[in-house]
Amino acid sequence: DRQGHIVTNYHVVEGATDVEVDFLFGLKVRGKVIGTDLDSDLAVVKVDVPEDVLVPLPLGDSDQLKVGQTVVAIGNPFQLNGTMTLGIVSAKGRTLESLRQAESGSFFTAGDIIQTDAAINPGNSGGPLLNLNGEVIGVNRAIRTTGTTITGDPVNSGIGFSISSNIVRRVVPELIANGKYDYPYLGISSRSNLTLRMIEELGLPRQTGAYITAVTPGSPADRAGLRGGSRPTSFTGLPAGGDLIVAIDGQPVMTFDDLLSYLIKNKQPGDKVTLTIVRDGQEKEVDLTLGKRP
Repeated sequence: DRQGHIVTNYHVVEGATDVEVDFLFGLKVRGKVIGTDLDSDLAVVKVDVPEDVLVPLPLGDSDQLKVGQTVVAIGNPFQLNGTMTLGIVSAKGRTLESLRQAESGSFFTAGDIIQTDAAINPGNSGGPLLNLNGEVIGVNRAIRTTGTTITGDPVNSGIGFSISSNIVRRVVPELIANGKYDYPYLGISSRSNLTLRMIEELGLPRQTGAYITAVTPGSPADRAGLRGGSRPTSFTGLPAGGDLIVAIDGQPVMTFDDLLSYLIKNKQPGDKVTLTIVRDGQEKEVDLTLGKRP
């Protein structure tokens, strides 16, 4: 913005309190890291420069993106400054592991991730993903690949991930004001993309929803009486007997990704939600108050 706040990835500035910021016209200044968010992998750097050298990019509405829509990624892959690549939105509402660990040793989950086939490589992190109106609709974060260069760097395989602009819009003002952002917290573990065989072995009455594999003791979900799986199955880490969440506040939940995206985009700690669950073949509603991620 015009006050000198710059958005990037947390993993780009991890461990640093001040960083070098280079402008395309040649100016180099030091910036101070004023806020970080390990859950969505976002950070804010503050620079003190004349306002007329700052050109903020407009923030678009990532909810309006369509799969197949053309997008542009800009970054510095392999130190090639100002590189532009072209692609499409491959999918919306993906999830990735957060960079923050829970007390159990597992990682929290980051939601509302945009998948794109625009070429993203090491050095693109923290750069914008833009629509053809020049609006930022994502912040490039990661790629999924099995290939590496001779130096061990991952190489693009057409599967890149960007943090949606609506998550940026929600998180960044809090990073500027308070240096951190508190995410709403249910306290459940789930598993996306259950196969038909898994669904049959779990005895689920429907094929969509967020199946609860475990509930964290003392969490909002635990206090509300939600159940995780308790009976062993032939699938490791997939016990039977858990609740199946099929809606939240009247909004259908097709997968755990849907549930997570709804919470992250619309709720904050202390808000009340109503979950529609299926337990022992019966549908019921459960009210609970969201906590904040510990």
